[in-house]
Amino acid sequence: MTASAHAAHLAQLNVATLLHPFDDPRMAPFVEMLDPVNAAADGAPGFVWRLVEEGAADATGLRPAGEDVVVNLSVWQTQEALWDFSYRSGHLEVMRRRREWFERHVQAHLVLWWVPAGHRPTVAEALERLTDLQAHGPSPRAFTFASAYTAAEAAQHLQAGPPAQPEEAARSAGPVPTVPAGETR
Repeated sequence: MTASAHAAHLAQLNVATLLHPFDDPRMAPFVEMLDPVNAAADGAPGFVWRLVEEGAADATGLRPAGEDVVVNLSVWQTQEALWDFSYRSGHLEVMRRRREWFERHVQAHLVLWWVPAGHRPTVAEALERLTDLQAHGPSPRAFTFASAYTAAEAAQHLQAGPPAQPEEAARSAGPVPTVPAGETR
């Protein structure tokens, strides 16, 4: 592959609100899946990076979005690589069972966006992208698998600047919670 093929990578954040405290026995099956699923992610084709708490194997101890909300933040070479890991690996079993451990989400809980290769997004950056998606819907700046944009579309959009919001839409856009219920790996 050429260097230009990796000029941008895909960042993803998903958040999930716990139904039970992390040390509750009802969470044990999820906790037992963490190491194998994270190891599979780390070895998956196209995997670049994932958020890990200092001194830990994962990020489940980090609670930047609320005490009962876990975050998963990672970077992938392509959207296809992330899709394959999410839906064609052992990660799918976690997703199938997510209702056992996490509240049902009512707003967007997953956001994707393009970053320059080598950039490691911060949790604050990721939560801001999720808020943007919740407030304004999909755009080249913050999107989902179902409403994806290419890295080229995102770059063009960012160079042009954000579109002007109609005055009425701006007035009706009230505060948007940054922490929806959702799913995670």
